[in-house]
Amino acid sequence: MALPRISPYPLPTDLPPARVPWQVDPARAALLVHDLQNYFLAAFPPDQAPLAPALANTARLLAHARTHGMPVYYSHQRGGQTREQRGLQYDFWGPGLPADPPARAMPAQVQPVDGDVLLTKWKYSAFARTDLAASLAAAGRDQLVLVGVYAHIGVQMTACDAWQHDIEAFVVADATADFTAERHRDALAWIADRCGVVVSTDQLLAGR
Repeated sequence: MALPRISPYPLPTDLPPARVPWQVDPARAALLVHDLQNYFLAAFPPDQAPLAPALANTARLLAHARTHGMPVYYSHQRGGQTREQRGLQYDFWGPGLPADPPARAMPAQVQPVDGDVLLTKWKYSAFARTDLAASLAAAGRDQLVLVGVYAHIGVQMTACDAWQHDIEAFVVADATADFTAERHRDALAWIADRCGVVVSTDQLLAGR
């Protein structure tokens, strides 16, 4: 199955309520930019919602994280993976990202800088087959702010895995994007009900 062609939709503004009283603390938190590679973003209409505002909000959050000393992590997939490396992902999504540098690259406004950590990602969750959990522990971080694509697949699975590592997950609703508005809303509702807190970019920047 190839990635679908995604139609424009507005980013969600009616956020699901939090079940827990967690608050983002820059001294405890890290930021994870999840799968914002051109291959995955090509499915979206350029310069339109949801992608354009989600990238703009991600850039704001990156600036905030770097200003406040929050570690920044990027998950990214290798191009040209073998069938063995893809595993069951091949059955669901085919060969995936090609061995093509432009497809592997990230948009300029959200690119990593010196000091950021790049994680080679193999499965839906950024914790699977990576040292993300160990790296967060070594940095004294027990909160993870999540942005990127796709909300109902990798973002949701990573938030769930964070919970299973006793790491508080915060998913930024308007700095993530998905196949449809419905799937985006459903993913946020599932996360808020089971494993994390859903916030907006403005709420996080305001310390709420």
